[in-house]
Amino acid sequence: MARKIIGLIAGYLAMAIFLLVTFSILYLILGADGSFKPNSFQISTNWAVLSIILTLLGAIDAGLVCMLIAKHKGTVLVLAAFVFVVGISSAISKISSPYAEQSKIRIGHVASIEAMKNAVQPVSVLLFNPVISAAGIFLGGSLIKTKKKENLI
Repeated sequence: MARKIIGLIAGYLAMAIFLLVTFSILYLILGADGSFKPNSFQISTNWAVLSIILTLLGAIDAGLVCMLIAKHKGTVLVLAAFVFVVGISSAISKISSPYAEQSKIRIGHVASIEAMKNAVQPVSVLLFNPVISAAGIFLGGSLIKTKKKENLI
């Protein structure tokens, strides 16, 4: 049981760290002008596409880590379900927020922390990310084959 819990935690942390690092690098590469539409905090098409790819890669990483530690497909499914529920809950919260409809005007260079706080994603991206995350975790976990226990009769 401890192995499964550690697998869940490690998988989730692996994805979180991967996304934090890669999104930070992506923001350094694209800068504010490449990450957002002109004079706004609405994400650019480039950012949306690249963030979906990075999310998928991070989720695959999470599934791999979880499966390597837990050695149980059910644990990977629990992680995928957890990430899906948290992602959908977050998306619904952002969609239903009156602030989600408004976007502040972006002027000049914006620090990554400010960019993260003010970024406005389209509803389609908000809803697609949890789906792609869950699918990626399942895919990552499926890349590791588990040994079937043989009946000794």
